[in-house]
Amino acid sequence: MSSRPRQLAFEALRSISQRGAYADVALDRVLSRSHNPSQSHSQSQDLTPRDRHLTTELVYGVTRRQRTLDALIDRFARQPAHKQPPDLRLILQLGIYQICFLDLIPPSAAVNTSVDLAKHNKLAGLAGLVNAVLRAISTAKQNDTLWSYLEDKGLGIKHSFPDWLIQLWQDKFGADETEKLCQWFNRSPHIDLRVNRLRSHPETVLSAFAKAGITAIPLPHIPYALRLPQGAGAIADLPGYNEGWWSVQDASAQLAALLLDPQPHEVIIDACAAPGGKTTHIAELMGNEGKIWACDRSAQRLQKLQQNCDRLGLTNIKIRDGDSRKFTDFENSSDRVLLDVPCSGLGTLHRHADARWRQTPNEPDKLHQIQIELLERASKWVKPSGSIVYSTCTLHPVENELVIQQFLAGRSDWQLGEVAPTHPAAQFLTPSQWIEVIPHHHDMDGFFMARLEKL
Repeated sequence: MSSRPRQLAFEALRSISQRGAYADVALDRVLSRSHNPSQSHSQSQDLTPRDRHLTTELVYGVTRRQRTLDALIDRFARQPAHKQPPDLRLILQLGIYQICFLDLIPPSAAVNTSVDLAKHNKLAGLAGLVNAVLRAISTAKQNDTLWSYLEDKGLGIKHSFPDWLIQLWQDKFGADETEKLCQWFNRSPHIDLRVNRLRSHPETVLSAFAKAGITAIPLPHIPYALRLPQGAGAIADLPGYNEGWWSVQDASAQLAALLLDPQPHEVIIDACAAPGGKTTHIAELMGNEGKIWACDRSAQRLQKLQQNCDRLGLTNIKIRDGDSRKFTDFENSSDRVLLDVPCSGLGTLHRHADARWRQTPNEPDKLHQIQIELLERASKWVKPSGSIVYSTCTLHPVENELVIQQFLAGRSDWQLGEVAPTHPAAQFLTPSQWIEVIPHHHDMDGFFMARLEKL
């Protein structure tokens, strides 16, 4: 069994844990240099798709599960994980992850490749410790004593989440539902597509995928949405990408533009647009007519939006960089506003492996103030009888319902809009008349949306 994916994963994890790199950036870096023409042929051989997949799984899996893995190191190495030499700790985490969470890898292979990894990275003197710890964990798993040990440690250690997040979700959903949510977030993310109705049709895309040996499936509750199977390959190499037939966008995110319901010839403002998935969806729904102002503070991320516009053949989007809270020249100019605000992203933790460790309990309160300021400003842009769709990809009440409640308090000129029973978003409607997508219930990213109507 090739040890190369383990070595690359080890290098990426070292960048994450010791140098603070983001998981996706560290992974991309090691994968991009896995073929280096300056090296000898044997060293520079490209990774096989299988090895790339394993490297990705190891980096993201260990990053997600690090609290669980450290608890097992504490138990079986008889020394707290944080007191281990950093590189040894990473090697043990990699070995334990394979034994505990990757059923297709034999435990003996996980042990042997971890021992080799220790020797290769100047830890030959600790190779015996690696061997002993991993064999003890493998035996405990076979004897069913491993999971009982974790069960007694609580959900935070069992499923590898900060205690403050566990408490937040238990308060919102209850203990049983919180465990199901944790399990869902620890899965590898699916990839959803949105078919560009101006250039193709779901059946056309499905047929092209089938010819390429890819069995994608339609999502019947979301129009023009498809879901790819795991391991479909590099996105840019899939049929129809260069032709602009489709974009990558989670099904939950596709609901935002559908809820906005933009019409041809209208003026729409997308206040926090980059990198542009929702903006381009709005343009497609408008038939590439009317005008969309795509605003964002990040000029660099707006470049990605322009690239997507070019690929998808969209010309009705006008880009403007800057802080939307400071834009005063849009007053009473728009028919509808999409306000997909900066948020803590707690509904997408499966996609961002390190996000659960980077967020803090105080961050949602800081974001709440920004979100209110954005909503207050956007409300001045809307014509009478116009509307705003407020959306986040988080599950935190402070960033969701409390923002809407605070905005509507004491206002007579705004109200929550109704959602027609036949609308795709209606199945996610709460008794309070806002939209909430719960990941483990709906098998989609966690999202919150509310449509606000100006009287």
